[in-house]
Amino acid sequence: MRSRFAALAGSAALAAALAAAPAAPASAAAAPDISLTNVKAHLAQLQSIASGNGGNRAHGSAGYRASLDYVKAQLDAVGYQTRIQPFTYGGATGYNLIADWPGGDTGEVLMAGAHLDSVTAGPGINDNGSGAAGVLEAALTVARTGYRPSRHLRFGWWGAEERGLVGSRYYVNSLTAAERTAIKGYLNYDMIGSPNAGYFVYDGDNSDGVGSGPGPAGSAEIERVIQSYFAGIGVATRGTDFDGRSDYGPFIQVGIPAGGTFTGAEGIKTSAQAQLWGGQAGVAFDRCYHRSCDTTGNINDTALDRNADSIAHAIWTLAGGS
Repeated sequence: MRSRFAALAGSAALAAALAAAPAAPASAAAAPDISLTNVKAHLAQLQSIASGNGGNRAHGSAGYRASLDYVKAQLDAVGYQTRIQPFTYGGATGYNLIADWPGGDTGEVLMAGAHLDSVTAGPGINDNGSGAAGVLEAALTVARTGYRPSRHLRFGWWGAEERGLVGSRYYVNSLTAAERTAIKGYLNYDMIGSPNAGYFVYDGDNSDGVGSGPGPAGSAEIERVIQSYFAGIGVATRGTDFDGRSDYGPFIQVGIPAGGTFTGAEGIKTSAQAQLWGGQAGVAFDRCYHRSCDTTGNINDTALDRNADSIAHAIWTLAGGS
């Protein structure tokens, strides 16, 4: 997740994005459990890749390309149609990975994504190996269960997010008007295993009345679907604004509804939040944010497990099918 300060300049543009979107499919299969063991195995692979490539997985590095190759190989093995989308930024080549699950209505696309790069300071296991691994395991579970959604499923892993949402913006800008219209929702997962975790859901309807305003029409429905999962397991959530910090930004700027979860970065957990969620008041949600200590030891397993399951709940609910 990029710095809050770098994100604020885009807030006004994000607040202006509005577009209509149809409701989710009426019928949906029950979402499966996402294996925490499998998600953590992906994180261990990303840690190993970083350790073998100078300690990070940053844009333009060998560690980033090795991370992308790992994710792609996992998806290719279970039948996804994958493509690598190269781009250039800061004198270095970056890459997005796009994976389509065959079938479903290609005029009704549900997309889930996460950035795959780290900062140069460390391996980026919470930021954002956690989101990348959660989305990867959800995609693999689609294949493993033989899920046949009504909507077409697409997954994305973005490059150079830490340099300013570069990869996701490149992807969105590469779409034709018809291709943008076909995407009925984008689910974003950036930092879902923070060690002093909070449970934040992107505030699609701006119910708190502050920040950058509501997301495009359809974002409130995504928010409600995600909230319903956490309510079902007895975990309270709080809204977090579309402030332009992560890869939902380019999507909502062109009117694509978005949502997702976030467990907190450099912000300090308040006493009220500690009472609500546990953890330590007066301490950052992630003390290793953008630091070398963001390793596999910097993960809250409970938060990672719950958020990974919420990815499946959102996909299976919003995509419909059987």
